Amino acid sequence: MKSLRLIIALMLVGITLGSSAQVTRRSGSETRSRDKKEGSAAITDRQQSFYEVREPSDADLQWMKVIYRSLDLTKGKNPALYYPEEPNADGENLFFIIMRLLANNKISAYEYLDGREMFTDEFKIKVNEMFDRFHIYYTEAKGSNDKNPIYEFENADIPSNEVLSYFIIEKWEFDTRSNQMKARVEALCPVLHRMDEWGGEAVKYPMFWVKLNDIRPYMAQQYVFTDDDNNLARYSIDDFFKLNMYTGEIYKTKNLRNQSLRQMFPEDEAYKHAQDSIEQRLRSFNQDLWVPPLEVLQARAEAEEKARAEAEGELTEDDEAAGGGENVSAASDEEEKVTRTTKRGAKSKSSATKAKEKKAKDKKTKIKERKPKTKTQTVNTGVRSVRNRKK
Repeated sequence: MKSLRLIIALMLVGITLGSSAQVTRRSGSETRSRDKKEGSAAITDRQQSFYEVREPSDADLQWMKVIYRSLDLTKGKNPALYYPEEPNADGENLFFIIMRLLANNKISAYEYLDGREMFTDEFKIKVNEMFDRFHIYYTEAKGSNDKNPIYEFENADIPSNEVLSYFIIEKWEFDTRSNQMKARVEALCPVLHRMDEWGGEAVKYPMFWVKLNDIRPYMAQQYVFTDDDNNLARYSIDDFFKLNMYTGEIYKTKNLRNQSLRQMFPEDEAYKHAQDSIEQRLRSFNQDLWVPPLEVLQARAEAEEKARAEAEGELTEDDEAAGGGENVSAASDEEEKVTRTTKRGAKSKSSATKAKEKKAKDKKTKIKERKPKTKTQTVNTGVRSVRNRKK
């Protein structure tokens, strides 16, 4: 009787566990289907921490430079961030990714303050106000509330084709743990290029700042190809920024007066020189930290010597070509001076001719005849005389 009760109890426990497992599996499948309907994959905290690039601590940093760059999406490999203009089978571009995340309240955006960016809650923007400001049509999604506002929009209403550039904040940091200078992108800002009703040149409208660490897990899921010859998408958008594959010009460095390079250097030549100087210092920072090997120094010295010799050779050839006419005229003047006559009627040589003759004589070496040495008679010394006496 006891064994029968034990068997019945075990059967009841098994039935209970099976029903709970079925409920769990059903709830998980419902969650995945709901995420799929929303159009964006759910990112867990663990996945977020995996893609996040941690900032080095102030104790490990010895030097840092904050650079503002402008990425033109028509130059270099930057078009990888622009195409496709609208989502298709190949995926969607960076601007669509950002707008969907903002509409679904997945990330936060911050005000564009022109050099005084503050990524705090005080400067967070409201998505609906940003949509109204740039005339983007939207509707409130189902389940939206004041604490969790969610919006929907049509792909055709997103001005992706007008976002032709990005501003990025780039930090160059020297880490004492690795003894290397590294560059990382902290934030980016989409820039609208919009023309007025009367046409003319497009006006740039910076929209907002987004921290790159917030969107890294989503950028890692979108692969792009960066070469027209190879249509295989080998890099993700996250790799594009991690590997510094972008091409951008420096338009500002962080300074006390909060001035751009154009304000500091109004002339085009000085502005371009300042950009090249900053770029060169950043690129050569690692090289200047260490003394190169002896082979590298020798090769560098030989290259400098060769370049100097070639420069001197070209200089002499140019001088000879330029001064050829002057030499001919100088030679004719000297010939005229040679035929001068003295008072007595004898011809006298010019100083130039005398100098040439003297130079020719100095080149000839005079060979002196060596005379054979004569044997000198030995002088009788006192020691010899003493010996003779003894004999």
